[in-house]
Amino acid sequence: MSHILEVKDLTLHYLTRFGQKIHAVTDVSFTMKQGEILGIAGESGCGKSTLVNGLMGLFIPPLYPTSGDVLVSGESLMNRTTKDIRTNILSQKVSMIPQGAFNALNPTRKIKDIAADVMAAHSENKSGNKREIYERLRERFDLFGMETDRILNSYPIQLTAGERQRSVIGISTLLNPKVVIADEPTSALDVTTQKVVIKMIFDLLEKNIFSTMIFITHELPLLRHVAHNIAIMYAGEFVECGTAVQVVHDPRHPYTKALMGAMLSADANQKNKKPTTIEGAPPSLAKKIEGCRFAERCPSARPECRNKNQNLRMVGERLVRCDYAE
Repeated sequence: MSHILEVKDLTLHYLTRFGQKIHAVTDVSFTMKQGEILGIAGESGCGKSTLVNGLMGLFIPPLYPTSGDVLVSGESLMNRTTKDIRTNILSQKVSMIPQGAFNALNPTRKIKDIAADVMAAHSENKSGNKREIYERLRERFDLFGMETDRILNSYPIQLTAGERQRSVIGISTLLNPKVVIADEPTSALDVTTQKVVIKMIFDLLEKNIFSTMIFITHELPLLRHVAHNIAIMYAGEFVECGTAVQVVHDPRHPYTKALMGAMLSADANQKNKKPTTIEGAPPSLAKKIEGCRFAERCPSARPECRNKNQNLRMVGERLVRCDYAE
């Protein structure tokens, strides 16, 4: 089976006004096939949002690609103009479900008009034939089991948080993109609504509305129920990559273990376990980092960890960026 998404040694940097390059993503590589969901987790500032921009081909200054490649169905997103990306890539090949549905929706326009704008801007239907667009909207929203006419004729403020989030998912997937990137789509929702939204995502994947999904969240245990594979990101690098079961239930990298230890667990066997904090803060990427990027915060760091770069290596059946992981 051919790959829907291929990311090859992707390195991205920000250019300061003083000409300094700050590498926010370093040598990230992975591939995805039809039907796969990849979860990416890590604390704030680890490079997730920068990586998302790179995966969409949105290199808007001061963000620039340093090296590597991103291919969707074999087509590279590198060295493309912003207009080309907007017209031919966004929503059609790569689409994003943003965090905070209310902020993503124009409060002065009805849902149907917001969706029509998206279709007119990112598809061949430049004429904006609203009758055709509204018919397609009704067909698509009917799949979601929502009150289609009421939702489409409502302003965002008239909808519940769950209805707004499902509307954003519907709008983001209208043009059947190959890759959907969900940036914490359930973070502002209650547990019951989270389950509805996640079921909707799985239904869309089963119906081939989109081909693959990258699900980004701070809630690592949530990914066990959503993702097939998980990548843990720290200071711009992937530090552990494996199946959801491997990473959540048997973490090998010290940072992954620390993340899991900081989470509240609903597991009956761990109900008395108190979450632990991760001491310190991620290193500044404005400075050259020697050795392991997690060494200063790692409880099991050895003297050589601070001087020796760590590379991803196979530990069992998953990749871990630690020479001492077993």
